[in-house]
Amino acid sequence: MELASKYNPANVEEKWYAYWMDHKLFSSKPDGREPFTVVIPPPNVTGVLHMGHMLNNTIQDILVRRARMQGKNACWVPGTDHASIATEAKVVNRLAEQGVKKTDLTRDEFLKHAWDWTEEHGGIILKQLRRLGASCDWDRTAFTMDDIRSESVIKVFVDLYQKGLIYRGVRMVNWDPVALTALSDEEVIHKEEHSKLYYLKYKVEGEDTYAIVATTRPETIMGDTAMCINPNDPKNQHLKGKKVIVPLVGRVIPVIEDDYVDVEFGTGCLKVTPAHDVNDYMLGEKHNLPSIDIFNDNGTLSEAAGLYVGQDRFDVRKQIIKDLEAADLLLKVEDYTNKVGYSERTNVVIEPKLSMQWFLKMEDMSAKALKPVMDDEIHFYPEKYKNTYRHWMENIRDWCISRQLWWGHRIPAYYLPEGGYVVAESEAKALQLAKEKSGNQNLKIEDLRQDEDCLDTWFSSWLWPISLFDGINHPDNEEMKYYYPTSDLVTGPDIIFFWVARMIMAGYEYENKMPFKNVYFTGIVRDAQGRKMSKSLGNSPDPIKLIEQYGADGVRMGMMLAAPAGNDIPFDVALCEQGRNFNNKIWNSFRLIKGWEVSTEIEIPDTAKLANLWFESKLNETIKEVDDLFGKYKLNEALMAIYRLFWEEFSSWYLEIIKPAYGQPIDVSTYSSVLNYFDALLKLLHPFMPFITEELWQTMDNRKEGESIMFQNVLASDYTSESLLKDFEVMKEVISNIRMVRAQKNIALKDALELNVVGNNPIDSYNCIIEKMANVSAIEEVEDHVEGSSSFMVGTQEFCVPLAGAIDVEAEIAKMETELKHKKGFLQGVMKKLSNERFVNSAPAQVVELEKKKKADAESIIKSLEENIEALRNA
Repeated sequence: MELASKYNPANVEEKWYAYWMDHKLFSSKPDGREPFTVVIPPPNVTGVLHMGHMLNNTIQDILVRRARMQGKNACWVPGTDHASIATEAKVVNRLAEQGVKKTDLTRDEFLKHAWDWTEEHGGIILKQLRRLGASCDWDRTAFTMDDIRSESVIKVFVDLYQKGLIYRGVRMVNWDPVALTALSDEEVIHKEEHSKLYYLKYKVEGEDTYAIVATTRPETIMGDTAMCINPNDPKNQHLKGKKVIVPLVGRVIPVIEDDYVDVEFGTGCLKVTPAHDVNDYMLGEKHNLPSIDIFNDNGTLSEAAGLYVGQDRFDVRKQIIKDLEAADLLLKVEDYTNKVGYSERTNVVIEPKLSMQWFLKMEDMSAKALKPVMDDEIHFYPEKYKNTYRHWMENIRDWCISRQLWWGHRIPAYYLPEGGYVVAESEAKALQLAKEKSGNQNLKIEDLRQDEDCLDTWFSSWLWPISLFDGINHPDNEEMKYYYPTSDLVTGPDIIFFWVARMIMAGYEYENKMPFKNVYFTGIVRDAQGRKMSKSLGNSPDPIKLIEQYGADGVRMGMMLAAPAGNDIPFDVALCEQGRNFNNKIWNSFRLIKGWEVSTEIEIPDTAKLANLWFESKLNETIKEVDDLFGKYKLNEALMAIYRLFWEEFSSWYLEIIKPAYGQPIDVSTYSSVLNYFDALLKLLHPFMPFITEELWQTMDNRKEGESIMFQNVLASDYTSESLLKDFEVMKEVISNIRMVRAQKNIALKDALELNVVGNNPIDSYNCIIEKMANVSAIEEVEDHVEGSSSFMVGTQEFCVPLAGAIDVEAEIAKMETELKHKKGFLQGVMKKLSNERFVNSAPAQVVELEKKKKADAESIIKSLEENIEALRNA
């Protein structure tokens, strides 16, 4: 097959992905081989590929393809997440554009729009992953709201409820006023802000005095139900047992005492608003205070506030300060830096809010899931994330699993007409339980009201490694026994608690074993300025356009060159260009090899004999190094080792040594070796660069239909010679130095040079290669270097290149005299500085030492130049 003169990634990628799919080469079924299972971190169903996905899925594909080549039964399961908050927000926005509000629709009508949106946009990202080369078993594609996964989620909810681990109650939650739902603590991002501290005057009842309260949230005073002081605070002893009046509101509230109050903050007086602050809520519970919820779900003030009803909370903050000042109830305002919680989903300030929610008890589950990570039964790469994990697990709070949304798994709780509720997997089962609970056998399903809330999206994805193999609905099925626990999980450290920890908990709860053996944490892809890539900043390239410009293999390589595990990736498009250039290098190297004429009648030259032995040794050394690096999950270092082997050792040295003279054939033995080595290099590269390696591997021989490089392993042979590798490095340095002499002296490559070795030649076995690679006519051992020669050291060995007759003596002398004049002028300037006593006595010692070093270096160069000029004149 004739190779095109230039590598065209688009043609190659489309052709071979179709070939892999047509022959179902990614498909996996349980068999007698060792399984290697990876479950994809499910991207949002309506999302599109971004740079983080590119990195994460490239790493997964590298691991999966390598396992497949090693003969393992590789199973990479793809899927998507229904993403309750994000997807519902998109559907609501689209309806709003059509003039329809969510509240105008029934739940079923809204869900029809949500499913339409999902079917319209869902799966785009999975198609894009194919462009990247992802070798997923696409027949296994799952969705967190498909039938199997939905049934699994409901079954688990009911089971945990029956175990007493799920409960319902009014608790202080993080409320998102835009998404109109509760959030877990982990979905809140705390940002440092420059705020204001407002000092408000609370009149002491029955006195003409005031207690001063410092607050960052004056808009919440309508919910105040107490003032609290520390009983040990001497400056507020006079307030004990008294009551104060809330400014503007006029409500009389008691002064309570609790050592929770920080005497150093503000004035030591704390306003207590139990409905709108988590710490105030705890004080309210402890002191039996009433709770007044002054906010509507959308962040406007409710009727209960009595003032500013219907106005937005931040507008109220501005207005209430004006009103307090007008009423002489504002003492002063100070600048203040504090941390404010924002919704991770909508980026609005969250509102602490009392709300009836469903919770999952976490204490026992987290204790069970902590030990295997700390004991390295589950390995984290890099290991530093064990501390992050431990911190989360030791400071865990119960998980708020309910969300005030319609798009998601609806909570299977059914409320009875006379009060109370039952939890069941189906309406029929719920009705049966309701009849038993109420004693009313005439109840109909229409009499029951199902809970309106749905479950947190993570409540489905925490079951992912189990539910993908239907292990909840059908425990101990054949696939669960074979594929579970999975092998490697690749994910970002930002969801170590959201997802990784919870999957480990679910694994021990439902399978009594770990869900995966290794967790590889990727870094965050950042731009050249160190900023996280995001749509809002506009600093993220379109991954598909990158693939179109540089080829999938080029982009994959570019990503991996800068991607050590757990460290952020400073991404630069130049890395993709480097990847594309490497593709071209591989392509052109193969074209060079295929262009040689092969002869069965000529013997293998000594140069090729040595080169074959050396490269086989070098190849085996690198295969072992790559195996070791993969074992440590140092994938970028493994790629660099292969890259150097191909570019520096194979292309720059091996091919150049064995290359026949222009117009001459190559011997069949060497040609066979070079093809074997190229085959091994393609196999090493395949996990990283699947497309070009498949294309060239298929071209190298008559392959059978359905064959693929992805099932071919590369193993190191026993042959490795340390002495040969060491000697070759010396030889390469000698050749490089001779080439440097040529460059410095402007000696053309066609002009042969001689090489003198001072003393015994430590690498005389390699003279034939030196002669070929550096165009050296003779290599002689001499007692001392000849005058007029250019000498260099390799280690402790001196080599010389006699220059008499090889260079234009007059031109070389003129060049050195110019350099000599420049160096003498430089020395004069340094001497002038050192002769200045003021400089020597007042400048820092290291500055003076630096000038002295410059003087010594200049004197040494001047001496050398003068000797070389003299030698050339006498030659």
